[in-house]
Amino acid sequence: MIDQLLAPPTQISHTESLRLSQLAPKWLRSQAPSSLPYPLSLLTTSESAEQWQANENLLVACLRTGDDETAYICLEQLSQRFGPDNERVQALRGLYEEATAADDKALLNVLKGYDELLEEKPANIPVLKRKVALLRGLGKVADATKALTELLDSSPIDAEAWAELAELYFLQGAHAQAVFCLEEVLLITPNAWNIHARLGELLFISANAAEDAGSKLKLLADAQRSFCRSIELCDDYLRGYYGLKLTSQRLLEALSQTSNKPQKAQSSDATVGDLPPPSVASVEKLRELSTKKLSEIVRRSMGGGKGWDGYDQAELIAVKELLNRDTQSVQR
Repeated sequence: MIDQLLAPPTQISHTESLRLSQLAPKWLRSQAPSSLPYPLSLLTTSESAEQWQANENLLVACLRTGDDETAYICLEQLSQRFGPDNERVQALRGLYEEATAADDKALLNVLKGYDELLEEKPANIPVLKRKVALLRGLGKVADATKALTELLDSSPIDAEAWAELAELYFLQGAHAQAVFCLEEVLLITPNAWNIHARLGELLFISANAAEDAGSKLKLLADAQRSFCRSIELCDDYLRGYYGLKLTSQRLLEALSQTSNKPQKAQSSDATVGDLPPPSVASVEKLRELSTKKLSEIVRRSMGGGKGWDGYDQAELIAVKELLNRDTQSVQR
């Protein structure tokens, strides 16, 4: 059970969360803390960082499945071990209060509690992140954006905060700012293939909204490069190949519309940027590559192939529909 509990909560399915929460009472009894105060408790018990990480993840799993009683036990154990003034414990207590809040009024009281904690210590990063999440959940996106920018003033190399700020800007239609935030994430974590793919998605969306052909071509070319980097870092990343296929198809259309321009104008146009637009042949090869890989992922994953599990079923269905549309267009 400990191996499953060490996985990040966001990577645990609802079914697995339910199973873990059902086993929680037995696991908690086996991890009963010493009656002695810390640090004397270390003399009679063997503990590790993994044990407390598992306890925290179990708390989240129980909240997801509505087992508030067991979640509270996990919270109290963490509080007894690290103290109620520990920043992470304060954030987890806030998470518990959010999950058990009866209505928006109760959530506003939780928000007020966050503000009081931040008045005492403005650089309390875990609590500040909970405040941002709660503001977003309440629909106060502008306030969440402001709070997150204040967090980044205190911690400018927090990749998670930059990624969240990108999503907040995207919700408000500020695509250029969202792209900038993801570029900041990549400065901190250059090998994060999911962020490269997300950057490609935002660039692709921005290209759809672009009015002039030059800007559209540049954005599509940048999006294709981002997706290529994503699959370079993770060979079987479905979202990377899906984005690469869509972008390549759209890029072929854009290149065909600008094919009548002189070659010199295409390579030196300021709107295209320092790099020239890709050739039709290279884009066509990337489209074929992505189509072939997506077909393989769908075939092997839906066929139960060994080592091809773990893909989201909704994403697999979306890929299958995309491939079917291609097949229908060829038949016509």
